[in-house]
Amino acid sequence: MEDSVYTHHIFICTNQRAPGAARKSCGEAHGLELIDEFRKQLKEKNLPVPIRVQKAGCLDICDFGPTLVIYPEGVFYVGIERADVTEIIEEHLVHKRPVERLRYRRQK
Repeated sequence: MEDSVYTHHIFICTNQRAPGAARKSCGEAHGLELIDEFRKQLKEKNLPVPIRVQKAGCLDICDFGPTLVIYPEGVFYVGIERADVTEIIEEHLVHKRPVERLRYRRQK
C-alpha cells in the first residue's frame, strides 16, 4: 500500500442499460451525481489523505443499485443516495467504520 498514489479508491457505478433491459442498472445520471457529490464534499473536508473518486462500469450487483465500492477494503455499498455521501465519508473514510445499513451482504 505504501507505493499507492491513493489511500482509498471509490468506484461508483455509472452503467446504463437500454430501456426494457432484463436487468436494472445504476444509471449514468445518478452515478455521475454521486461522483460530483463525493468530490465536492471531499474537497470541502480537505482530508489529509489522497482519495480518488471515479466512475465505473457495472459492479454486477445491479438489483441493489445505485452501487459503489471502496478499496482497499473492498466494501460494497448499495442503494446509495446523494444524502448518504456525508455519512460514508465521515464513517468509512474518516473513522474507518463501514456504514452497515448501506453495506452489501452477499445473498445466500
